[in-house]
Formats: sequence, structure tokens, C-alpha cells
Amino acid sequence: MTAVDPDRAARAALEALSTARVAQTSSTAERVADALREQVVEGRLLPGVRRGEQALCDAMRVSRNPLREAFSQLVAERILVREAHRGVFVRTPGVPDVRDVYRSRRIVEPAAVRHGERADDEAAIAAVRAAVEEGRAAADRDDWAGVADANQHFHRALVGLADSTRLDQQMDLLLAEMRLTFHLVGTHRAFHEPYLERNDTVATLLERGELEKAALEVADYLAEAEARIVAALSDGPP
Repeated sequence: MTAVDPDRAARAALEALSTARVAQTSSTAERVADALREQVVEGRLLPGVRRGEQALCDAMRVSRNPLREAFSQLVAERILVREAHRGVFVRTPGVPDVRDVYRSRRIVEPAAVRHGERADDEAAIAAVRAAVEEGRAAADRDDWAGVADANQHFHRALVGLADSTRLDQQMDLLLAEMRLTFHLVGTHRAFHEPYLERNDTVATLLERGELEKAALEVADYLAEAEARIVAALSDGPP
């Protein structure tokens, strides 16, 4: 397992957030929430890390009120958690969270593949293929955190086949929770490597127009992934 320095990750997240300047408008809180959520999806915010208000306000050039509104939204989304007299922390998912997230994913992702408005659209399928190649390139560099990034992009592209803004937004929430889980199981090669081939299989079936086979492969893939993650978090059989 590759160790991640929480302090270093937090500094990198603040640096990235500082480039996403947020306008002081009525939608500022939503924009702050979007930026923080994306940092979680991309693996820059780690479970259990405290999010200091002043540092985030300075990085994003916003006042405390919209930041606190954004915190409340992300707490409701189960990405952050408030602890009395201690502050706001990035949430640490448990086995029940994993099971619930995968329950949702098994409904959404195979359906997007099977019935998506863009399931036969060349550009949409090319986005799925691009995520596969992104993962392979990261593996060639021995960058298994990069493979995890590419895997997130792959599943986002699968749901993109549905051509639904609402489903895209829901998938972003699920991916944020999943990324927190991936931090807990590590970025080691043994966990992530098998999904490079499985992602390629799904992409190939989509390219062939074999949507039913692709949907079944996604459903089986998700069931296997859930079992492996639950086992890793439980340190025992799923």
C-alpha cells in the first residue's frame, strides 16, 4: 500500500482550490461546494482531515458565510462531518456506506449502459475509451493513484451515456464517497490492476454495440468490487 501524507495532500488541495476563484454571487455556496467535492473526487482531500475555515476562505477568496453553507451541503451529502467543539472533517466511510453506494451504482451504471440516450454515440463511447487509456498510461508509470483517478473518470463516463444532468450530479456524489473509500483500502497495485482489464472489456463491448453484454459486465464488475472493498475494510470475508 502506498502511504499518503495527509498534510501534504491538504496543502495540494488548498493550492488547487486557490486557482478556482469563486465569484461572490448568490450561488457562491454552491460553487464552493462543487469545488470542494471535486477535490474529493480527484483524491486531494483525505478521510479524517480537518477543514479549517480560514485557510479555505483565503484559498478560494470567499467569506465565511458561503463557506459554511457549502460545508452544510457537503455534510448533507455525507462527504464532510461536523464534530461538536472540534470542527468540520472529511468523512471516513464505513462498510454500511460502501454497501449503500454500491447498491445505488448497481442500479444506475448498468441502466446507463443498457438504456442510455448516448449509449450508441461515438463521442460518448470515446470518452469511456479515453478513461481506459488514461488508466493504462498511469499503470505504465506505476502510478496507482493515477489508475484510481482514471477509474473514477471511467465510471463517470459510463453514467454520461445516459445524457442526464441529474444522473451526472448524483454520480459525482457517489464518486466522492467512493474516492474516500479508496483512500482507506490504499492505492496498491493488487487492488486496482484487475479493473484495467475489466474497464477495457466494457469499453470494447460498447464499441461493438453489445449493450446488454456490457451492462451485465458492469453489474458483475460492481458486485466484485463491492465484495473486495468490504473485505478490505472489514479485514475479513465480505
